[in-house]
Amino acid sequence: MQISTISFDGDMTLWDFLKVMRHSLEQTLAELQRQVPTQRALELTVEKMVAIRDQLAQEMKGEIWSLLEIRRRAFERTLEHVGHPDKDLAAHLNTVYRKHRYGDIELYPDVIPTFDALAPHFKLGLLSNGNTYPERCGLEGRFAFVVFSQDVQVEKPDPKIFQITAERAGCELSQMLHVGDSLKNDVAGAKNVGAPSIWLNREGIPNDTKIQPDYEIKSLTEIPTIVGLDNL
Repeated sequence: MQISTISFDGDMTLWDFLKVMRHSLEQTLAELQRQVPTQRALELTVEKMVAIRDQLAQEMKGEIWSLLEIRRRAFERTLEHVGHPDKDLAAHLNTVYRKHRYGDIELYPDVIPTFDALAPHFKLGLLSNGNTYPERCGLEGRFAFVVFSQDVQVEKPDPKIFQITAERAGCELSQMLHVGDSLKNDVAGAKNVGAPSIWLNREGIPNDTKIQPDYEIKSLTEIPTIVGLDNL
């Protein structure tokens, strides 16, 4: 491969998004129940909060791209669900959520060693449908380019976001190796534009789809060998 650039997905590739999201919602739920100690609020669960947010995101798809705005509105709807509509309290809950959502992120242990090995030889970048900016998770200064779907208003696996990423990286798509945990968003998205791909399959789950990555790995530390460097 004539690779000059490596783009990485964020959530569930560089950090455990589901873990930090659930932790943040647990803290926010505790604050909501402290502020609104009613039976309906006390019966509220994290799972219900997730469902409310996902439903709102689906309704707002293509209209609102800011994930922070969607989250704030989801807290407004959550308060309506428990019979206590209060936009000021929703804003407060959003602040509590953001404090933990960005302050408690833990990178997977293979991230920094892999970046240290790759950085002298390749241009590294972040390509994400999420909204965790590098400076919020201990990766400030690690990326030559950063592309978020909410900023360019197009999501993986749409070819356009990969084209935008290659343009910002200053390389051809065939020179950009993309790494991610999603077969649909990362692998298929890259393959559809002629970019090589690596499927990060940390749990070793079976691939029961027709989507075939160029490479499959369980740890990011396998990437240096794939691109011709010594293994970590």
